[in-house]
Amino acid sequence: MSVVGRTHAGLVFGRRVEVLARHMAGLLPEGSGGRVLDVGCGDGSIARRVMEQRPDLEIVGIDVLVRPTTHIPVTRFDGRVIPHPDRSFDAVMFVDVLHHTDDAGVLLAEAARVAPAVVIKDHLADGLLAKLTLRLMDWVGNAHHGVALPYNYWPEARWDATFAALGLTVQEWRTDLGLYPAPLAWAFDRHLHVACRLAAGR
Repeated sequence: MSVVGRTHAGLVFGRRVEVLARHMAGLLPEGSGGRVLDVGCGDGSIARRVMEQRPDLEIVGIDVLVRPTTHIPVTRFDGRVIPHPDRSFDAVMFVDVLHHTDDAGVLLAEAARVAPAVVIKDHLADGLLAKLTLRLMDWVGNAHHGVALPYNYWPEARWDATFAALGLTVQEWRTDLGLYPAPLAWAFDRHLHVACRLAAGR
């Protein structure tokens, strides 16, 4: 791992896992026995922490790159088609995954096919220097893992239009996530992050 990668892991990764797990645990639908698919789950660290906070959930993952060691069961997929039948899960979650695709709408449509609820954490490319800041964050956090970096960030208006086109209804929308401690928060929190829960219309 590079110096940048080690620095990011030491200063940011642990806090990020805890904060995002808390948001995901709060956004995933309530109810015992819920089956959740974590798309682009990485090593499954966030999913594991979510299950510790929500013992009613069972989370499995899929990813285009399956790491040698993972905290949840992970299977490989092609990055476009979710290899599961219609309505085979209670929820699908994407944590900082959709901006790594060429078209987030493709995977969102697949998520709406396999589950009635979709939970997302991603970015908002609105405001001065937003895309430049997001590119920097993405490179620091992911380049050393060999993750594809198309830097495909959307403004809020495009998220809204895509949700509407796919029949997804926003049930909760959070932009104050508290991912970074001060003074990093002044540069890297701002209005750059969103976590939300969507209901599929069919």
